[in-house]
Amino acid sequence: MSRSELISSRGAQLAARRPKPSRLGAILAGSAAALAAAAAYNVYRARRAERDHPPSGRFVTVDGVRLHYLEEGDGLPVVLLHGNVVTAEDFVLSGVFERLARGHRVISIDRPGYGYSDRPQGSVWTAAAQAGLLRKALDRLAVERPVVVGHSWGTLVALELALAQPDAVRGLVLLSGYYKPTVRADVPLAAPAAVPVVGDLLRYTVSPLVGRALLPLTLKGMFAPLEVPARFQREFPRDFPTRPGQIRAEAQDAVTMTPGVVGMAERARDLRLPITIVAGMEDLVVGHHGHAEWFHDQLPGSTLHLVPGAGHMVHHAAPDQVVEAIAAIPAQSPLAAE
Repeated sequence: MSRSELISSRGAQLAARRPKPSRLGAILAGSAAALAAAAAYNVYRARRAERDHPPSGRFVTVDGVRLHYLEEGDGLPVVLLHGNVVTAEDFVLSGVFERLARGHRVISIDRPGYGYSDRPQGSVWTAAAQAGLLRKALDRLAVERPVVVGHSWGTLVALELALAQPDAVRGLVLLSGYYKPTVRADVPLAAPAAVPVVGDLLRYTVSPLVGRALLPLTLKGMFAPLEVPARFQREFPRDFPTRPGQIRAEAQDAVTMTPGVVGMAERARDLRLPITIVAGMEDLVVGHHGHAEWFHDQLPGSTLHLVPGAGHMVHHAAPDQVVEAIAAIPAQSPLAAE
């Protein structure tokens, strides 16, 4: 055998001895590449959504947290607190904001983590914690004794605002609220995205993709039995609920909702201010029998308005009725102490 043949033979033997990449390693490498690509795509979608739909309101910073809010009108102040998935602009899209602004100073706030409001990591943003932050923001904005309106998850924040400082709230209007602890199917689905580290990975990779695919069904269920309104279809920024930051807010709120209402009725009985409860009779998200009617029974002196044919987004279905309920609050007398 010639020298060149010997070298070639030894090279072939060495090459044969080199370990071949394992199938597991290839799968892991491919998975990592796919996750990285998904993360880059989701960040791009989030930034594009914010570029296409820039903030339309103002900002106020309290305790290092920047909050975005919409404000319009003069007169007795009304504060609007949105629910899950949507932002402060939901009250604009429903027409409630514009109607109220004709005779009131109206402030609609992006709750922490929604829209353009910050939601710092490391804090447990319960309804009470959000209420404490918003109370400071309202003080900074010189909002005195407002009527506070909460929709869905926002009703918990509205109640906590009143419970913490009853004299600082003129009255409450609670729309489509969740008031009694129940077993909820959405909590196990939302919980993983709320877990530190694992949740961070999910909300940058898989969760936005799943969320975008399910959003049409989610919105359909929120508005059912009515169709999603044309204005909402046209103007609602659909990529906002699936931004990584807002996914964290939505997941944490879903997980803390049930614990947040434990004992709420007992605490709310001590409130001596006008409380109006409004609910759609066809609500598929929060049934009015087990929540609105039940809560009304727990609060002697509260007012209950049930809207036939309306679903969870009752302020879209009956904006005039909601505005009338809000405008009626100042004329109602505080409940007498027992």
